[in-house]
Amino acid sequence: MLTIAELSKVVGTYLQPEQVQKVQRAYQFGARAHEGQKRASGEPYIHHPLEVANILADMHMDHQTLMAAILHDVIEDTPTAKDEIRKKFGKGVAELVDGVSKLDKIHFESFAEAQANNFRKMLMAMSDDIRVILVKLADRLHNMRTIDVLKPEKRRRIARETLEVYAPIALRLGVNTIRLELEELGFATLYPMRHRILSEQINKARGNRKEVISKIRTSLKRRMRQEKIPGQIMGREKHLYGIYQKMREQHLSFSEVYDVYAFRIIVDEFDTCYRAVGTVHNMYKPVPGKFKDYIAIPKANGYQSLHTVLFGPYGVPIEIQIRTREMNDVAEVGIAAHWLYKSEGKKSGTKERGSDRSSAHRRAREWLRNIVEMNKTAGNPKEFFENVKIDLFPDEAYVFTPKGKIMELPMGSTAVDFAYAIHTDVGNHCVGARINRKLAPLGTVLSTGDTVRIITAESGRPNPAWLNYVVTAKARTQIRHYLKNLQNSEAIALGKRLLNRELEPFDITFQDIPEKDMQRLISENKEESADDFFASIGLGNKMAPLIARQVVSLEQLSSVQEKREKYDEHIPLIISGTEGMVVTLPKCCYPIPGDPIHGYVSSGRGIVIHRQNCKNIVDFRNQQEKWVQVEWEKDIDRDFSVKISMSVKNQRGVLATVAATIADANANIVHVDMADSDDLYTALRFTIEVNNRVHLAQVLRKVRLLKSISQLTRM
Repeated sequence: MLTIAELSKVVGTYLQPEQVQKVQRAYQFGARAHEGQKRASGEPYIHHPLEVANILADMHMDHQTLMAAILHDVIEDTPTAKDEIRKKFGKGVAELVDGVSKLDKIHFESFAEAQANNFRKMLMAMSDDIRVILVKLADRLHNMRTIDVLKPEKRRRIARETLEVYAPIALRLGVNTIRLELEELGFATLYPMRHRILSEQINKARGNRKEVISKIRTSLKRRMRQEKIPGQIMGREKHLYGIYQKMREQHLSFSEVYDVYAFRIIVDEFDTCYRAVGTVHNMYKPVPGKFKDYIAIPKANGYQSLHTVLFGPYGVPIEIQIRTREMNDVAEVGIAAHWLYKSEGKKSGTKERGSDRSSAHRRAREWLRNIVEMNKTAGNPKEFFENVKIDLFPDEAYVFTPKGKIMELPMGSTAVDFAYAIHTDVGNHCVGARINRKLAPLGTVLSTGDTVRIITAESGRPNPAWLNYVVTAKARTQIRHYLKNLQNSEAIALGKRLLNRELEPFDITFQDIPEKDMQRLISENKEESADDFFASIGLGNKMAPLIARQVVSLEQLSSVQEKREKYDEHIPLIISGTEGMVVTLPKCCYPIPGDPIHGYVSSGRGIVIHRQNCKNIVDFRNQQEKWVQVEWEKDIDRDFSVKISMSVKNQRGVLATVAATIADANANIVHVDMADSDDLYTALRFTIEVNNRVHLAQVLRKVRLLKSISQLTRM
């Protein structure tokens, strides 16, 4: 079991003596706070935070981070308050501890909600101080190392969360040493049988590989000496979870994955990397399309290296990574390299070297800025949690702006994702794109090397259909945020119309209500503002007739009952079809101008317009208070969807003939369904767009004239 003396010895190799003493003081405080507490394994609880601090010490983290690691559970699991930690150890340590602490003292409706809230809080704290996530990753790593003592169901839940959230975060921040171990432990816990079988296969195959690896390494060393390129060459073992993922995603057998021999070449200088790759390409023939320059274009987490695949001896492929020592350190510990070089500089009196670790730190900061922006626009913690998980995809496409700036986007990103990556306003107003100087739809998937120019317009607005193909969390969050605000403004406008309609018999409007009475009305209906109050009416969460009865006294109501009945009969709400998301035209009956219609107030959706003969309105007949008299506005100039069904003879070109006839009638075809009815006839169903009922009649008349049509109806 690790002791504080052993930890002090490790941190003493890179921290100042007074800093080591502060770490020891934090341990003494934590040991007292956790006194008497045991872990599920039965060992004293303080052993866990001590191990977490040791993981971070191996990464040469600063003394504040180590103190926070030792104290990270005292707020959550003991009566110790954040203020007490701040007084004893300073504000920095207190904020770190608070950022890692869970929200277990607040009641949540479900585990998923609690998980989402905890995750949101941790990432927001991480945006203030990135060391929060390093403590959390180390905490999760030690918990995974000791997970065997927990119940199977809890083990699986923690392992799945580790693989879905924490390992991808470690990858995103470049903390490779922690990421690899989290993946291995998570894999072994979640899929023990698959882990065991793969382990056995690797152990069987290792004996044959050792000789091949040794020969290839010897050949590489010899050629590097001949070219006078100093460097270190080592064989690189593929980790188990990586092999499993590759087998599953690419549908490969174990031998196809494991027969690849991997090496890493570590050199001293930046320029030497390119000399080394030229040397290995002269030794063995490179595989076309497999050379990747992550030095010129680093990965999103700051990772830099040259990757190449060669046709090696014995007919085996060889994967080679070439990087400097500093690049290798960043590849192993990512953002932690920022503190690694700080500590080395302080102990040795040397200046901080290079820019690789600052690049990793800067990119992590950029990612966190996006996280903060996402948090502001996400509707709730669950949505935020899901969006961040989407944003953790490790594979990137590198595309260029017209000025040559490189943009990193997840694989599968579209022109809309690119627009939002530039700026939220660009995304909100984009109407088209030029990809490699050619006009392209906004849903076009981008490839590495594409040059993209976004076309914007003042009138441009986000389209709900974009949500079907955007990939990045930022684009998805911003589109949803805009649409929510749009629906809210439309709901406010409709709510005002509905309330004024109910107040009209009493010769007043909502504008006539005194401010004091309006505030009372808002308060009685448990809304925070006038906008929320009217939006609630517009969305159907509150009924306009009932609100009107609150406004007007009972005496006034009884005296105008006759007038109200007359009003209800003759003054309908006018529908134009342009009300937006608070007036819905459902697909059960596809109402169009000219159809007799009813309006039904549906909670959360506003007014749903049904045709009067729609069978779905039968269920609502006994809810008279939710019905609104509605009528189409005259001279509506827009298209509405409607469905028609027909039976046609099975003959060549009949579908083209019907489609051409519909187009000749100035109707647009949105969708076609086809099903064989029998040997002679086929059933066709078209969704078409028409202006009104008269236009639909014209379309049907033209289609009926076709000799191949035996039956035609509006659905």
